[in-house]
Amino acid sequence: MSKDITDAIDVTGRIAIAAIDFHSTRIYAIDSPDHSRPESVTASDPRGYFHNVYHRHGNPDGTYEDDSDEYWRALAGALRGAAGIIVLGHGKGKANAGHHFIGYVEKHEHGVAAKVIGEFRADIDDLTDEQILRLGQHIAGIDPLRDHGDSQRGAN
Repeated sequence: MSKDITDAIDVTGRIAIAAIDFHSTRIYAIDSPDHSRPESVTASDPRGYFHNVYHRHGNPDGTYEDDSDEYWRALAGALRGAAGIIVLGHGKGKANAGHHFIGYVEKHEHGVAAKVIGEFRADIDDLTDEQILRLGQHIAGIDPLRDHGDSQRGAN
C-alpha cells in the first residue's frame, strides 16, 4: 500500500488533521506552514467500486459494501505516531468515511483510537488544503494571528 501514500509527513508527537473520504485522505500536521502539501493516502480499488457510491449487483437493497480494511490499516499506520488526531469527514451515517475510520480504529487499532480528539463534519471536497489546515487549527484552539490590514499580525 506504500505506493498509495504520497508526500509523507512525519506527524510523530504532533496533532494531525485527517480529511477522510472513501477514496483518499489528506493528512496535515497542525503546525504545518501555510501552503504546505498534505500527505495523501489513497484507497486502492481492485474491485472497481469507486465509480459508484454503492452498487446493486448481488446487493438489491443498495446498502454500502464494506470498505477495504487495507485502506483503513494504511491510514491508521500513517496516523499512529501522532499525539492527537482531528478527523474531518463529510456525509451522514454510512456515507461518512470519517465515521467508518473511527469504527475501524476502535475495533482494531486501540492505540490510534485513543488519540482521536474528535470527529467533525465539513465539506472536505470543496475545501482547499489551507482551509482544512485552518479548520483543524481552529478546532484545536490555535488560530493564527490575523492581519488587520496594517501587516502587523495582531501587534498592539
